[in-house]
Amino acid sequence: MRATREWTEVSPIGDLLIRSARLFGDRKAVDFIDSSTTYDELLRGARNVAASLIASGIGYRDHVGLMATNGVPFLHGIFGALLAGCVIVPINVRHKSREVGHIVRNGRLKAILATASDDEYVNFTEVLSEAVSGLAEAADPMNLSLPETPDLRVAALLAGDGRAGFVDADAFLAAGGSVDPATINDRRLAVNVRDLAMILYTSGTTADPKGCLLTHEALSRGTVERADTRFRVGDHDVHWNAGPLFHIAALGPLVGCIGVGNTFLSDTFYDPVRAVAQMQREGVTMAWPWFPALVQGLMDQEAFSAEALPQLRKIMMIGPVSLAEKVAARFPGVDLMQACGMTETSGIFALSKADDTFEERTVTQGKMSPGMSCRIVDPETGQDCDDGQVGEIWVRGYCVTEGYYRAPEKTAEAMTPDGWFKTGDMYVRTPEGNLIFFGRYKDMLKVGGENVAAIEIEAFLCSYPGVRSVEVVGRPDPRLDEVPVAFVELMANAEVSAETLIEYCKGRIARYKIPVEVRFMAPGAWPMSATKVDKRALRQLLI
Repeated sequence: MRATREWTEVSPIGDLLIRSARLFGDRKAVDFIDSSTTYDELLRGARNVAASLIASGIGYRDHVGLMATNGVPFLHGIFGALLAGCVIVPINVRHKSREVGHIVRNGRLKAILATASDDEYVNFTEVLSEAVSGLAEAADPMNLSLPETPDLRVAALLAGDGRAGFVDADAFLAAGGSVDPATINDRRLAVNVRDLAMILYTSGTTADPKGCLLTHEALSRGTVERADTRFRVGDHDVHWNAGPLFHIAALGPLVGCIGVGNTFLSDTFYDPVRAVAQMQREGVTMAWPWFPALVQGLMDQEAFSAEALPQLRKIMMIGPVSLAEKVAARFPGVDLMQACGMTETSGIFALSKADDTFEERTVTQGKMSPGMSCRIVDPETGQDCDDGQVGEIWVRGYCVTEGYYRAPEKTAEAMTPDGWFKTGDMYVRTPEGNLIFFGRYKDMLKVGGENVAAIEIEAFLCSYPGVRSVEVVGRPDPRLDEVPVAFVELMANAEVSAETLIEYCKGRIARYKIPVEVRFMAPGAWPMSATKVDKRALRQLLI
């Protein structure tokens, strides 16, 4: 086994792929069950995309949107844009046209890359055409000029053809044939580790998603260090992660694997039967089921066991103690870990240590990662809390976002002048330095790992005729952590049913944002604090 290194290596993300392709060219880089790619193949495909972007007039540091499910084309898009010195903007495939349109406009996308196939679960080109006025009617997708999205110049497919408003994949990739490979190399070598690499849009306390600005160092330093130290089992590790690659919980581990030449396992969709079979076939050494819904799906499979997966030595999960105990019983001796993380911190900022007790691993979310600092602060007074007291966790260090794109007021609310990021999450720090999560201070829901701003759902429901006001709160859910419930007051004489409002949401906002229940409130019946509706009292009504 490789000796644990004691130093930090930081490089642009494109360089990580270059290095691993040189060292492990024939090794499988990523496996999606129905498709896979070696490091050499991944680098070749990424360079083709980089060349085509350059040939299309996409410049250094221009923003490139990507809307695709997990698959080899997604990887080509991510790494191709980064090799071309661009900023990649992965788009949540669950978003509907309204949300996507905001990202295209707010993110000032110069190019949009997507995929198309006959058996696709979501028609990405249709969603994008609804989001971008005039796109479907554009005569030349390689030279767009759309009044409502003047920044957008290119719309192209990385796989598939025959979609209005998008240049076919073969034609797009062929366009890069005229680009000198040295031009791509010059673009890549111009990238600085503190340059912006990615904008990941996440729901916040505003009605629209906010774009988190993440640098190359923020995305690569911790992920690669952990893959090479804390998560290492042998000289060639195999990591499984079921998450969508537009989400930091999967994207971060992918970058770590690429950085050290590991193999990353995933799928185009989560199916526990397929997942366990894949783990067995590929010899998984570390599994990242993350959230209870994924863990429970695996635990239902008899083959998810120490006997069937003898090389599995590490498991990362976040869930209740009872579930962690069941996993530990199924895999005695496995290194069970929990972590703290969020999009704004490029994923993990705290993690279980190797010498933590079993109780610490199951009750707490670990200690701060090397190079990172935190404060537990009383959100009302701004004073630091003593160990054992609940407060808002503030985080500072190399992995913290640079702010929110084109939202200086939101950046100022979240960041202190000396670099502390106010997470809005409530934690306790133990005397030993372990962190325990106690919920969200901001009015935010966490639905199956996705951040959902209550105001986003509230604003949408209020657009329905006859709705006077809406308050959305989270109801605990054993599978998804939380699910949204809407409390609604109607205008006088309005007749609107709960079923009508839920149906109104379908196809218009992301499915995980749709309330699972609508309760109606009479005028004057709202529980109030001094000046606002008391959402804590509303949550009590759900118990």
